[in-house]
Amino acid sequence: MRTITIDDRRSIVNMMLRILNQIDPKGEHIGTTDPDEVIRELKKKKATAVFTDVEMPKMNGIDLARKLQEIDPQVNIIFITGYQEYMSDAFDLYASGYLIKPMDEEDVRKALEHLRYGNETKKEAPVRVQCFGNFEVFVNNTALLFHRSKSKELFAYLVDRRGAVCTNDMIIGNLWSDKPLTESLKSLQRTVISEMIKDFEMVDVRDLFVKAKNGICVNTEMLDCDYYKYLEGDKKAIRQFKGEYMTQYEFAEETRNNLLKNY
Repeated sequence: MRTITIDDRRSIVNMMLRILNQIDPKGEHIGTTDPDEVIRELKKKKATAVFTDVEMPKMNGIDLARKLQEIDPQVNIIFITGYQEYMSDAFDLYASGYLIKPMDEEDVRKALEHLRYGNETKKEAPVRVQCFGNFEVFVNNTALLFHRSKSKELFAYLVDRRGAVCTNDMIIGNLWSDKPLTESLKSLQRTVISEMIKDFEMVDVRDLFVKAKNGICVNTEMLDCDYYKYLEGDKKAIRQFKGEYMTQYEFAEETRNNLLKNY
């Protein structure tokens, strides 16, 4: 489990870290009083849950939650406050929980047991993704037919981003880096996204993508991916990596180089 806690009072942050380490001693639990650090941490890696105070001087928890949902629309937000008047705002944001100060270990444990996203019993991922070597996609052990090569490349880019929201500008900049930005190119990009989604729907894979404002991301819970397993320390995936990663795509070079540093 990976959690991030923010409160403008360091004593509350330290208390939450003690509780979370008692509940999940093998997890990664980050605490801060700086909302910008929370944003940086979520951009770097997905979190199981973000615990945020509502009333903070630099940025209140409601505004922070909105920014975090732009990064990851499926992030679990659990608000911490001494006041119940913010509950309606929290529910409008589809928050996963609401803790009233003073809270204890049992309160935190219950909140973690009732997360909105990713807390159900883990099922076998319907889509198998091969990133090491050439990028390939399989559904029910059969290679998926993409009707456009760019749709396959776009899916590879979303997989590489590991669930982070990719804006339209990011997609165009990485998949059409040699093309000038025109209305025609923007239209093509929308078509490629639409056809990518249809390619999966044709084999009865739905809800694989999460659309956000001016962007899209992939639901990583639905992927059986060698790259993700490698990052989790899976021994088989580590053995499978031979120095090649999405070899047919230029945008993958940065990730490829990062992997090679530890190879």
